[in-house]
Amino acid sequence: MRPFAYQRASSAREAVAMLAARPQARIIAGGTNLLDLMKLQIETPAHLVDVNGIGLDTVEPDGAGGLRLGALVRNTDLAAHDTIRRQYGVLTRALVAGASGQLRNRATTAGNLMQRTRCPYFYSTAMACNKREPGSGCDAREGASANLAILGTSAACIATHPSDMAVAMRALDAVVRVLGPAGERSIPIADFHRLPGATPEVETALQPGELITAVELPAPLGGTHVYRKVRERASYAFATVSVALIARIDGERVAIERLAFGGLAAKPWRVEAAERRGFGTPEEIARDAATVALAGARPTDRNAYKIELAQRALHAALIDALEQNR
Repeated sequence: MRPFAYQRASSAREAVAMLAARPQARIIAGGTNLLDLMKLQIETPAHLVDVNGIGLDTVEPDGAGGLRLGALVRNTDLAAHDTIRRQYGVLTRALVAGASGQLRNRATTAGNLMQRTRCPYFYSTAMACNKREPGSGCDAREGASANLAILGTSAACIATHPSDMAVAMRALDAVVRVLGPAGERSIPIADFHRLPGATPEVETALQPGELITAVELPAPLGGTHVYRKVRERASYAFATVSVALIARIDGERVAIERLAFGGLAAKPWRVEAAERRGFGTPEEIARDAATVALAGARPTDRNAYKIELAQRALHAALIDALEQNR
């Protein structure tokens, strides 16, 4: 790890001012991703701004029937929050599936959204990676791509986004609140993470100097909440495919109210046309919805299996929803 300067902010506005004074500075809170990247010298910030003392660590009603989640709420506290468990169950399930208890105790709401890819080519400085070093190429395209993206890819990058929490947030239509030199603004979660295009190093819609202050959840949806995660091992691996599902049940028939996939793209993947298409058996609904949601997939010869796996994972999630109502 290279030497770096360190400052501690006492408020969100002070943190923004510190970022403005040092454009190459990075925010640190839980540090569960950033510190690993610094140790590997994938990221080498010369300056860190610690935001752990600025508040932003509460869950509060937003006055419109929804909730405002502070950017620094720890994942453990968010998953255990009574209202989240009762009314936003898909989010609790995603958080618990995402990491061990020790990591959840440190990881924050904003940090979870800002995670960087776990693509092995990004993590190996001996390999070409446009996300790590723009213009160097993408060795993953012809390499070990079995766990990489099949949707929204480009010639420059086929990495996936690793967050489980973000997939649930996408299904819930969350909104990200940010503060920057120009003031406050809101970013719909659908627009927060960017597909790679020709600039895979630009991963979010944040502007220079902006700080996430909160995530807002709209009024809760009824229905049965499921988070289904397929991974290479049971012990807190990143998703090969994940499904965030809010389903409606009619006897033995199911319908999809909300659906988002993880593990398939550089952002949580939601195609609204795959939702609210009527009731049917889990097999029928999974086949129909997956056909719509995965249209345009461009897999490599090593990860084409993800198309069928995503449909099977959705089928299993729909069965889980039925089982919850029996």
